[in-house]
Amino acid sequence: MDIGSTLPIWSIIPFVGMLLCIAILPLTKLAEWWEHHQLHVAIFWSLLFLVPFTIAYGMHETGYELMESVVLDYIPFIVLLLGLFVVAGNIHVAGTIAGTTRNNVIMLAVGTFLASWVGTTGAAMLLIRPVLRANVWRRNKTHIIVFFIFLVANIGGCLTPLGDPPLFLGFLRGVPFLWTMAHIWPILLMNTIILLVVFALIDRHFIKKEGKEGLEALQLERKAMGRIPFRIEGGHNIIFLGIIIAAVILNGTIPQMDMFLDDKGQVIGIEAYEGIHLGFNYFLQIILIGLAAILSWKTTNPVLREKNDFEWGPIAEVATLFIGIFITMIPALAILRTYGGALGIDNPMKFFWITGALSSFLDNSPTYVVFLTTAGALGATSGVITTVGTVAEEILLAISAGAVFMGAITYIGNAPNFMVKSMSERSGGVKMPSFFGYMVWSCAILVPLFVIDTLIFFL
Repeated sequence: MDIGSTLPIWSIIPFVGMLLCIAILPLTKLAEWWEHHQLHVAIFWSLLFLVPFTIAYGMHETGYELMESVVLDYIPFIVLLLGLFVVAGNIHVAGTIAGTTRNNVIMLAVGTFLASWVGTTGAAMLLIRPVLRANVWRRNKTHIIVFFIFLVANIGGCLTPLGDPPLFLGFLRGVPFLWTMAHIWPILLMNTIILLVVFALIDRHFIKKEGKEGLEALQLERKAMGRIPFRIEGGHNIIFLGIIIAAVILNGTIPQMDMFLDDKGQVIGIEAYEGIHLGFNYFLQIILIGLAAILSWKTTNPVLREKNDFEWGPIAEVATLFIGIFITMIPALAILRTYGGALGIDNPMKFFWITGALSSFLDNSPTYVVFLTTAGALGATSGVITTVGTVAEEILLAISAGAVFMGAITYIGNAPNFMVKSMSERSGGVKMPSFFGYMVWSCAILVPLFVIDTLIFFL
């Protein structure tokens, strides 16, 4: 059933309500209540959508939509985040690293490079703790985490399907594994250089504001730490990180191998619900990631987790809030799937901005698929051949860049954003901006950058 054509626009109210709670409640007198009742709020908004939806469309359609959103999308999403969170939490980067502008630029650059190979979540979880420790002496460090989210948690993941989920969904639909890297690297290089230069200027400004007290704090911090040589503790966990990456790759490659397909062209598996097929690759990915997380936990000295100030709060917060987001955004995505092709989007610039703008608030993975499908229906005679049709290369590049880059506009644009925010507040004592405060940073810095991207690459 095409529910998008019959759903009223006000059916997205629960989704908007969920977003407003995330944005506003932490700023009010209810902030402490919000910390303890996030799950209840997520359940409330979910039920506010599900109950009237069930009355209007019946239990069968509700079951289908829930299975598609929760089983097909949310469970693999949160399992992957959990696996990376646990494994990265068992790797301790030791060494005397002072949070100078030069060292911060180096760490941001390294994280940006790693993001395309271990995922934005993996890179963020590996490096956020060293960044926080290096800058513990700083009074003004909010900007460091903001740029960390821009680069490591988002823009850096644009080269391969391992970097960000939207690109992985493109890979599943026929986009060659290395296609994005071959076409998007000039944009990544330019954006990274510009952002690192802007960061360096801002960071030097704040270091000067630290004044004499700041320099004394840095010297005391260096003296307290002593000269600890750089080393990676718990390095065996890189093996488990490799298992997680292999699980993601297998999940994408198995559907392309004839030996694993049934007579209907589907991966051998089960019908979990009418219209919802789960191939064994789905279960294989979850099992491998779960196994990697368990082995990582069991084989790592707990002392390393103590050094990392490991706690379950950040991943629990993401799991709680995103289950509400995944359920309440069902009508928004359904309406978008139905009317996305009627929005008059027919050139790279439009695809870049509409895909990016929606990816900032909706999950960027289904948004990417919606506009990839829209592009496949334009009837291009040359370009990248996918399962949804032939897509012109310049349009596919615009969709890919919009989905990955503009996930940095809000805290909910990409899951690592919220995890980095939570860890910085809980473990690093960083006073992070509110939802709208963060958007002031992102709109002031990223929107002009994306305008430059448009003028150079998408006109």
